[in-house]
Amino acid sequence: MNGGEMILNRIQADSDKAVAEIRRKAEEARAAVLADADRQAQALEKEIADKTEQQAKQLRLASKSRCELEMRNALLRQRRAEIDKTVSGLLDYLLTLPDNAYFDALYRLAAQLKGKSGEVLLNQKDLQRKPQNFESKLREAGLDATVSGKPADILGGFVLKSGDIEENMDFSALINARRDQIEDLINRELFEQ
Repeated sequence: MNGGEMILNRIQADSDKAVAEIRRKAEEARAAVLADADRQAQALEKEIADKTEQQAKQLRLASKSRCELEMRNALLRQRRAEIDKTVSGLLDYLLTLPDNAYFDALYRLAAQLKGKSGEVLLNQKDLQRKPQNFESKLREAGLDATVSGKPADILGGFVLKSGDIEENMDFSALINARRDQIEDLINRELFEQ
């Protein structure tokens, strides 16, 4: 082996050594980059999983809250329908009482106006079916009134007219005026838990 070959072999050996060192360092750098990327990917995966779990939890809570609200609203609508049905039934009951019971109810209403006087207005149906002693029964109840021949535009009950003042004893007006109390009573009776 001559001097040129030795130099070339030496250069080749140094070059092989340098390439191996570069490869080793590149492999270490690659391994470090991959390990760092793996750590970052795991951290990102955990962050995404945590966010997704939090969003899913919030969606479940919101969904549960919406369902509860819808159930409460449905229950309230049903209660309202039952109350409306009961109030309507109460009015129908009063309007379809047999004549004697119906007019007894009117005398009880007249007793609430004890000491007052004026003209009693009935609807057309009641004018035609009123008992002969209707005015005297009103007086016995404490209401000094005469019956008007002019029919009132009411469903049932009566209106007492004293000059410009009217006392509305119409069944629907009385029920509407006491609707809150009636609703409270119905709620207690039907929906108390």
